[in-house]
Amino acid sequence: MLTVKRFTFNPLAEHTYVVYDPLDRRCAVIDPGCLEPHEQKRLSDFIQNEQLQVEHLINTHCHIDHIVGNAYIKRTYSVKLAIHPADLSLLSIAADHAPRYGIHGYEPTQADIFLTAGDIIQIGNNQLKVLHVPGHSPGHIALYSEKDQFCLVGDVLFKNFIGRTDLPGGDYVTLIQTIHEQLFALQDEVIVYSGHGPNTTIGTEKTNNPFVHL
Repeated sequence: MLTVKRFTFNPLAEHTYVVYDPLDRRCAVIDPGCLEPHEQKRLSDFIQNEQLQVEHLINTHCHIDHIVGNAYIKRTYSVKLAIHPADLSLLSIAADHAPRYGIHGYEPTQADIFLTAGDIIQIGNNQLKVLHVPGHSPGHIALYSEKDQFCLVGDVLFKNFIGRTDLPGGDYVTLIQTIHEQLFALQDEVIVYSGHGPNTTIGTEKTNNPFVHL
């Protein structure tokens, strides 16, 4: 069984997730938005206090608020950065975009591993399956735990809302198709962990989200 710990960091109130196996203490850090030293310390204190071993660093997508902590995590835990290759261009221009969103002091870093649909992330004796969910960005991925019935969806789907498509690489038609074909194919009980805002479920969004009609 996997445990999901959420932190909210940086001026855009982005959610950073630590997903870990409580038995063998291995973990993945997903979308590290820790920008300020106190945010970095808060994340590292949790990892240390829980005696976790960081084995994976993953970006669901490469918009600036989700990647500002990449360099810190790579340097602190000697771990490689994994992204979808279609978001490589966004990663490369992130430093230019950072000041527009009130983010200063971003330290760029390079991707080391490329993930594609169907890849498996092993965390202890548990797995996360990579789903390719473009629309908010070309290389956006979601991470799905079939065993524990949750999905980390980044900025594709929110409670009663959907991801923006007016940012670089966004496409509205693609996003709506992605939600229906990839996320709404999951069971209604699946918990949705989004990149901003509260948790929800697939069933709740099928019923209540006014933005997901084809």
